[in-house]
Amino acid sequence: MISSEHTGWFKSSYSGGSQAECLEVAHGHPLVPVRDSKTKGGPTLAFSTSGWALFVAAVKEGHIKG
Repeated sequence: MISSEHTGWFKSSYSGGSQAECLEVAHGHPLVPVRDSKTKGGPTLAFSTSGWALFVAAVKEGHIKG
């Protein structure tokens, strides 16, 4: 289980200050931890690095829309 207290959390550069639906990701861990930016102490999901890379690529290519 990944703890929300890991360091290195950041939001996407595409996230604006007024957007409520933001995720944060932390680098430097064996799995890629992801959390809701509004609930920093809440649950955290962890993805394999290859799974996260595929997800990010699908979003960038427009296959997944918010």
